[in-house]
Amino acid sequence: MTVAVVLYTSDLRVHDHPPLRAALQGAQEVVPLFVRDPAVDRAGFAAPNRLAFLADCLVDLDRALGERGGRLVVREGDTVAEVRAVVRQTEADEVHVSGGVTAFARAREEQLRTVLEEDGCRLYVHDGVVDVVPPGEVTPQGSDHFAVFTPYHRRWAGVPLRTPMAAPKVVRVPTGVRSERLPRRSGIADVSPGLAVGGEREGRERLASWLAAHGDAYEQRHDDLAGDATSRLSPYLHFGAVSAVEAVTRARKRGGAGADAFVRQLCWRDFHRQVLAARPRAAGEDYRPRHDRWRRGAEAEADLAAWREGRTGYPVVDAAMRQLAHEGWMHNRGRLLTASFLAKTLYVDWREGARHFLDLLVDGDVANNQLNWQWVAGTGTDSRPNRVLNPVLQGKRYDPDGAYVRRWVPELAGLDGPAVHEPWRLTGLDRAAYDYPDPVVELSEGLERFRRGRGTS
Repeated sequence: MTVAVVLYTSDLRVHDHPPLRAALQGAQEVVPLFVRDPAVDRAGFAAPNRLAFLADCLVDLDRALGERGGRLVVREGDTVAEVRAVVRQTEADEVHVSGGVTAFARAREEQLRTVLEEDGCRLYVHDGVVDVVPPGEVTPQGSDHFAVFTPYHRRWAGVPLRTPMAAPKVVRVPTGVRSERLPRRSGIADVSPGLAVGGEREGRERLASWLAAHGDAYEQRHDDLAGDATSRLSPYLHFGAVSAVEAVTRARKRGGAGADAFVRQLCWRDFHRQVLAARPRAAGEDYRPRHDRWRRGAEAEADLAAWREGRTGYPVVDAAMRQLAHEGWMHNRGRLLTASFLAKTLYVDWREGARHFLDLLVDGDVANNQLNWQWVAGTGTDSRPNRVLNPVLQGKRYDPDGAYVRRWVPELAGLDGPAVHEPWRLTGLDRAAYDYPDPVVELSEGLERFRRGRGTS
């Protein structure tokens, strides 16, 4: 019996899975393998919310494979060593894996290729499994990547996509391959209480129901904080429980301005992935240095703590930070507001905010988290690096009735309408009735401090 190994990473599904399909076409038996690598923990990416969501995804993947006669093999240890052990035990001829964009993923692929060649086993790296358009497939003349989104989007939108693949009907796994017990969400501490349920089945149901109920209105409503009309698919895309190619294909088939706006957001995801693939150091270093003199010391630390806790005195900022703590997820407009407030109004290093987001976000993705933070901080690809978002104006625009703020900042629930965005305007006993802090900084003062620090004033 010929055997192939499918190494699952951030592609935890059976539908539209090119590595699984290729392995089944080339071998009689397949080992679907996931390795829980301690190197991920050492790198600081083993956040409770993502571990809990990952556990859901692995349980659901095992269920889906089981319905087809197979099972998921889970190992713990060094990924290269565990893959090699499975290859040697089963005498596998091939290993299939989805291509990654981080420096860690690229190094792992090279190590696997070298080690497997020594054993006479071939490694196949499949691009376009996690992305819609793989990094490097479209490039501008004279460069290895696009640094501006709009021309990238024009080229990206014209790339012909493969047809999404159906899930296999049968998956035969060789007997005797040892597996660790599947992790369970219940065994993980410090998980956000409102964390979504993970897994391919949940993700596919969410994609279908959201397109039917909200897809047409997405262009008009995706910035509506209180309306909560975004797809919330980012965690499923991050873990590959939903295929980005299938999401784009289904949206385009539906058509309309809402579908176009949704597809554009998926293009942003690929845009950041191609930037990081070309410039891996941008995960921690300024893509475009601005020679910032970020604030440090006790006062900056106190401001950072207030931001993390949702106690800055700016209600829409605090509402978004509290949503993050409760759900392990935050509305996209909220991400822009909170990041701008930290990096520009408080003038605290964007890396501090990016680290906090990665600690909590279930969709915490190195490419999109770090490069979105850089975009907002003005050290990334934004063509207007010194723009500063005013949280009061943004709150009144995207939460005009204050419903989002009252949902997440209940101590202000007694304030009606847009007045909830400026509680400091109350005086005397009216102000004393609300246990809510005054702003940590006046907006004009924060703006001037940012301009001085960046040397633009």
